[in-house]
Amino acid sequence: MTHLTRTLSIASLACLLSVGLVACGDTAEAPAPESAATAPTAPPEAEPETAVPDMIEMGGAKSVTTFFITSVGPGNGGDLGGLEGADAHCQALAQAEYAGDHTWRAYLSTSATDTGPAVHARDRIGTGPWYNAEALLIAASVDTLHSDDNNVNKERATTERLDPVNGVGDDPNRHDILTGSQADGTAFPAGEDRSCGNWTSSDDGSAMLGHHDRIGRGDGVNSWNSEHPSRGCGQEDLVATGGAGLFYCFAID
Repeated sequence: MTHLTRTLSIASLACLLSVGLVACGDTAEAPAPESAATAPTAPPEAEPETAVPDMIEMGGAKSVTTFFITSVGPGNGGDLGGLEGADAHCQALAQAEYAGDHTWRAYLSTSATDTGPAVHARDRIGTGPWYNAEALLIAASVDTLHSDDNNVNKERATTERLDPVNGVGDDPNRHDILTGSQADGTAFPAGEDRSCGNWTSSDDGSAMLGHHDRIGRGDGVNSWNSEHPSRGCGQEDLVATGGAGLFYCFAID
């Protein structure tokens, strides 16, 4: 190695120690900056959940009413004309109170038969939210409806005309509401009739009832949809335990 080469090498080493590799013009390449395509990005922020208002404004494209208890039943005990007849009753009552611009379904379950599967009340009422005729929230979703966070109570579970439904302490008491459902909104097993022969009997059988006022058979939160069975399916049987053959109606749109 010549004297000049040794001198240059020593000088290069000194430069490296003082100012760094690139500044000294060495042949080694500095790492390339990450491109926009390869640079790590922060994960997107989760969308905040949209709160469902406790009250909505009237005067929209459709009626605010998307829930009610029938002001009257068909009058033939547990024979509602099947699910089709019950739905038609909901639709007619809604139509009379200017809420017929929605499609209505009765909150009723039916058990499986040899010719058809069970029908679960929770599956036939849409997705919510639902509001009474005063535009007050009943429940934001199907899951909320079947939890302790729903607003099915005497104050809000009113008729299509916004009338309160008699409960415990009123004369007569009419808080027994036909549902045919278990607490989660599903039908009872086949062979365990809790829907008056799938809503075609006004004689034999029994119907599962809920208490719209949440008052009844024990302490704590009483069930709005699955409290106790009726004595029978005749109109007198339903009245005898504190009912009138009423049921819940929900709009599916």
